[in-house]
Amino acid sequence: MKRIIIHWTAGTYTPNNEELKHYHYLIGYMSANKSAYVKDGICKPEDNLNCYDGKYAAHTGGGNTGSIGIAICGNAGFKCASNQGKYPLQKVQFEKMYKTVAELCKKYAIVISKATVFTHYEFGKEHPETASKGKPDINFIPYEPNITPDAVGDFIRDKVKWYYERV
Repeated sequence: MKRIIIHWTAGTYTPNNEELKHYHYLIGYMSANKSAYVKDGICKPEDNLNCYDGKYAAHTGGGNTGSIGIAICGNAGFKCASNQGKYPLQKVQFEKMYKTVAELCKKYAIVISKATVFTHYEFGKEHPETASKGKPDINFIPYEPNITPDAVGDFIRDKVKWYYERV
């Protein structure tokens, strides 16, 4: 595996069957006890080493091969920072995602950099010829509203690095 691409599902806090097909790992949220959890998707990361057989997690148009897809569950109805919909992403989900990405970087010997750990939003900006162009995930962190969309990826990588040193 050569990289990790970070998403939100644009769904509810619980991964559904379609989301389980498209991502390797999903970060759900249980509002009853305000906790986050990791749910494995149907495909293993290694399934994305060869995307020509049709048995892979199709999470990033134009960028699936060799990529691990991780998504935070939520943001159904998201329009913008002031209208986040019924399932706004929670800080505890982000923290669980940072730690999970750090663990995956260790497991697969992925060096944390802008070229190897990034958001779907960043991928779309770097590859406007793909179906990922214009994807908003993740370009906003609810608990850090002053971070601009173009700085979100750097913020995430810094948090992943922090966890990487501790896992």
